[in-house]
Amino acid sequence: MPLALYALTAGAFGIGVTEFVIMGLLLDMSADLGVTLQAAGLLISGYALGVVAGAPVLTVLTRQWPRKTVLLALMAVFTVGNAACALAPSYGLLMAARVLTAFAHGSFFGVGAVVATGLVAADRKASAIAIMFTGLTVANVLGVPAGTWLGQAYGWRATFWAVSGVGLAALAVIAWLVPRDARPPEQMDWRADVAALARRPVLLGLATTVLGYGGVFAVFTYVAPLLTQITGLAKAAVPPILLVFGAGLVAGNILGGKLADRRLEATVLGSLAALALVLAGFGVALHSQALAVVFIGLLGVAAFATVAPLQMWVLSKADGAGATLASSFNIAAFNLGNALGAWVGGVVIARGPGLPAVTWVATLLPLAALAVAGFAMRGRRAAPARVPA
Repeated sequence: MPLALYALTAGAFGIGVTEFVIMGLLLDMSADLGVTLQAAGLLISGYALGVVAGAPVLTVLTRQWPRKTVLLALMAVFTVGNAACALAPSYGLLMAARVLTAFAHGSFFGVGAVVATGLVAADRKASAIAIMFTGLTVANVLGVPAGTWLGQAYGWRATFWAVSGVGLAALAVIAWLVPRDARPPEQMDWRADVAALARRPVLLGLATTVLGYGGVFAVFTYVAPLLTQITGLAKAAVPPILLVFGAGLVAGNILGGKLADRRLEATVLGSLAALALVLAGFGVALHSQALAVVFIGLLGVAAFATVAPLQMWVLSKADGAGATLASSFNIAAFNLGNALGAWVGGVVIARGPGLPAVTWVATLLPLAALAVAGFAMRGRRAAPARVPA
C-alpha cells in the first residue's frame, strides 16, 4: 500500500480522537458545565449534525481545488476548532466550536476515500478505504483511552488542547506524503454529481448507513453510564475498557475491508446482521462485568466491520460520476446515524424505559438497515432488462 494512504490514516486518527473521546468524558463535562447528562450527550449529536451539514457544503465549495489542498485546509479547520473547544467558556460556545470542528470531518473522509481508492488496484479499493479508516480505530485504541485519562486527571479542556496538537502533526504528515494531483474530471460538472447522488441505489445505500450506525451510537454515546451504573464498574475502569473497544474496531475494520473486496453485498448484509446480534447480546452482558468487557470488544468489531463495506457500496453505486460528493454524503450519513443514535438513546433514558433499555432499542436500528439493504439488493436483481424499441 502506498505511503500516501498512511498520511490519510494520520488525519483520520486526529479526527477520530476528537469524535470519540467525548464519550468517556460525558460525566466530567456534564458536571463542569452544569448541564444534564442528556444535554452533554447533545454535544455528540451537534458534532454529528455539523458533519452532515459540512460534508456536502465544503465538498461543493472546494470541488475545483486539488484534493491535497482540500485535505490540508480541512485539517487546519479541525485544529482551530479543537483549540476553540478547549477555550470555550460556556456550553453554548462549546457546542458552536464542536460544530465548527465537525465541518472538516465529512469532507476529509469523503475526499480521502476517493483519493485512497485512486491509489490502488481495483481489487484492493475496499482495503484502501479500510486502511484510511484505521486512523479511527487506532484513535480508539490509543487516543481515546489516553484522552479520557488526560481529561479525568487534568480536566476535559486538556484533552482538546492535546487533540489540537494531534491536528498539527497530521497536517504536517499530509503535506509531506500525499501527492499533488490535478482536478478530477468528475468534479467539473456539479449537475452530474447531484444526478449521481439522486440515484435510487445511492439513496438506499445512504439510508442503510444512517440506520446501521445509529444502532452503534445509541449505545456507545452512553457507554460510561452503562458500565458504571448498570454493570457496576468503577469510573476509573472506563478508559481501559475503551481500549478493548478500540482493539475491536481495529479487527473489525481490517476484516470488513478484506471481506468486502471479495463479496461486497454479502459483507454489507452479514456485518449489519452481526451488529444487531451483538447489540442484543450486550443488553444481557451488561449484568456481568466480565461479559460486559467481552461485548465491548465485540461491539467494536461489529461496528467497524460495516464501515468499509458501506462506504465502498455507496461509491460503487455512484459509478464514477459524483464519486467525491457521494463519498462525502455517506460520511455525513454515518454521522447522521451518530446523531440519531445519541438522540434515541437520550430519549430512552429521559422519557422512556430508562438506561437499561438502551441496548434493546438500539438493536432495532441495524435490523432496519438490514431490511433496507436487502430491499435495495433484491430490487436491483429483480429489475427487468430494458428491451430496445
